[in-house]
Amino acid sequence: MQYDASTPEEYLDLIPEERKAPMKKLREVILENLPKDFEEGMNYKMIGYYVPHSVYPPGYHCDPELPLPFMNIACQKNFIGVYHMGVYANPELYDWFVTQYAKHCKYKLDMGKSCVRLKKMDDIPYDLIGELASKMTAKEWIELYEKNYKK
Repeated sequence: MQYDASTPEEYLDLIPEERKAPMKKLREVILENLPKDFEEGMNYKMIGYYVPHSVYPPGYHCDPELPLPFMNIACQKNFIGVYHMGVYANPELYDWFVTQYAKHCKYKLDMGKSCVRLKKMDDIPYDLIGELASKMTAKEWIELYEKNYKK
């Protein structure tokens, strides 16, 4: 689902009532743990965390007008999605996350390449998502991005 919001606060106002508390808590946990040089804003009609042009002037290779995306959270039709590009690009980080998830949740991990689908609102691993957000600095993300994606 997409919400036409221009700020994270607007986004949170637009989502269904039963998703507001978990989304607000996810946002708080990410903001508390995200390393410096990342910024929060709207990105791809989701709440996004990215490397701004002031830190990485080239921007995103698919659309240089956009800042370099890193992490997003979104209220989807059947789940809350946590999208983390570092998990997609770094196999060690992916392995760490998969192993840790089983220690934090009683339900099986439902994950795509970079999307963690959180379907049980009472079993969201907030601490784990916070730790994941802290695992990579903007500098490390830029280096990994340039190595893997930028041509």
